[in-house]
Amino acid sequence: MKLSVGIFFGGFFAALGVLLFLVAFGTDYWLLATEIGRCSKAPEDAGGEKATFHHEGFFWRCWFSGNVGENNASLWNFWYTNQSPSKNCTHAYLSPFPLIRDEHNSTSYDSAIIYRGFWTVLMLLGVLTIVMASFFIICAAPFASHILYKAGGGFFIIAGVLFSLVVVMYVIWVQAVADLENYTTMKKMDCPDFAVYVRYGWSFMLAPIGVFFALLAGMLFLLVGRAIYLHSD
Repeated sequence: MKLSVGIFFGGFFAALGVLLFLVAFGTDYWLLATEIGRCSKAPEDAGGEKATFHHEGFFWRCWFSGNVGENNASLWNFWYTNQSPSKNCTHAYLSPFPLIRDEHNSTSYDSAIIYRGFWTVLMLLGVLTIVMASFFIICAAPFASHILYKAGGGFFIIAGVLFSLVVVMYVIWVQAVADLENYTTMKKMDCPDFAVYVRYGWSFMLAPIGVFFALLAGMLFLLVGRAIYLHSD
């Protein structure tokens, strides 16, 4: 009875972890940014001050225009129904954010590319590991194999550790490597009233929750494997 309960909750937590990891991996809302400031000479009655909204993830970095609101850093500005029907997107695999096109320092840009490359590799390894963990657990269920349960549990724990590193590296990326202060300073040369509001998006927030469930599922499956091994003696 205890064994079946452990298998049930292990499978439930594993399913949640896999789902959250895949959603975080596949959606483009790890980082949200709002740029405010009129940089071109536009008529005063052009319809109010405009803002540029950015959001990025593993696959894409997108931006669209909108009106300045009361709370410019709100997550609701980036909700699907609030986005402009037309927005621009570019690949973000190795794309430092934010990036002023053709106006970056080559040394800092190359360093950022290398850092982003490590983050990308860890992300892919985390996704691959948790898919392999799921495969081991699915194969272990019909045969009650303690080896497969232990292997699946170990892979879930490894996936949790890899995604923990992904989250930590992304925080370092935003706070240090992306050099937002320098970006803001350069933009203010042309737009004295320029301001940028940056915050983490819901894709980023899902990743630590997925880490928790993956680690929990991994420990449960290790215990299940050990229990099956002891009962088989």
